[in-house]
Amino acid sequence: MIIMDKLTKYELGFFPTPLHELENLAAAFEDTYRIFIKRDDHTGLATGGNKTRKLEYLLGDALAKKADTIITAGAQQSNHCRQTAAACAKAGLGCHLLLGGDPPEHVTGNLLLSKMMKAHIHYTGDRRKGEDLDNLADQLRKNGQNAYVIPYGGSNLTGAMGYVEAAGELKDQLSGQGLHIDHVFFASSSGGMQAGLLLGMALHGLDTQLMPIRIDKTEMQGMTLQEVVKRLVNEGNAGLKLPVPVDTDTIHTIDGYEEAGYGVLTEEEKAGILTLAGSEGILLDPVYTGRAFHGMLDHLQHARIAPGSNVLFWHTGGIPANFYYASLLS
Repeated sequence: MIIMDKLTKYELGFFPTPLHELENLAAAFEDTYRIFIKRDDHTGLATGGNKTRKLEYLLGDALAKKADTIITAGAQQSNHCRQTAAACAKAGLGCHLLLGGDPPEHVTGNLLLSKMMKAHIHYTGDRRKGEDLDNLADQLRKNGQNAYVIPYGGSNLTGAMGYVEAAGELKDQLSGQGLHIDHVFFASSSGGMQAGLLLGMALHGLDTQLMPIRIDKTEMQGMTLQEVVKRLVNEGNAGLKLPVPVDTDTIHTIDGYEEAGYGVLTEEEKAGILTLAGSEGILLDPVYTGRAFHGMLDHLQHARIAPGSNVLFWHTGGIPANFYYASLLS
């Protein structure tokens, strides 16, 4: 059982992250909607991103257990892995990253930053979602290291606590600005952010509708994204003192934008990235926020949410990947 106030937290980021209005973007919709953005691209850890919130709790737990080495996994342009490498550098821990694919001819983007922060890189072919984490942990432990495994995306209940807390942060910001948000759009891939927000909304009494855009159509070790989110929420229902437990039957993801495949930049995502950059001077990334932002624009353009709604886009970071995709964005 995990109780939020019993967890050890290792501070890594700058919070609260900014929340502000996108007036130029709203003007393109003739002000039918008020559009806001939550800037978790400004968490501060190695160019920022949403994983900083998770890593504060995950590294806190690792340090409490006297770990000296962290292991996690992802794609070669993984934002989670880049931020994990940065967190380990800050905490003085060894870092091993299991990254899908083969060694590239040119190192750029998130992979370059992970290497700069002295992470040990292991290339794992088509096994990019942590299938080999336990095997590596066993090897390191046999060599005398106290290895702590962080799952793909940092998405277990400990990591999700970062977004339980973030829901309270959002509620305080909205109260301070006298705002109500009707819909919150964000990229959902490994499930921890979505689960944490659902639990946090119940804990803090935040009344808004989550609009999680599914990014990746590949299952996680035999589980769909919805199944992962439901599992984490069930664990949270059991371990957190919620006024009203989250109803897992209502958990959903918004599908249909992930069909091109994970990490495939389409013209739709490119258009979304260029729209926000050109109208507000804000950079998205090609894998997660570009896809989620396109999903939000598609909903607004086709009036899939009620005119007059207040809409928030939760920017989860990932800017370094733009350099890997530079030839497709220029």
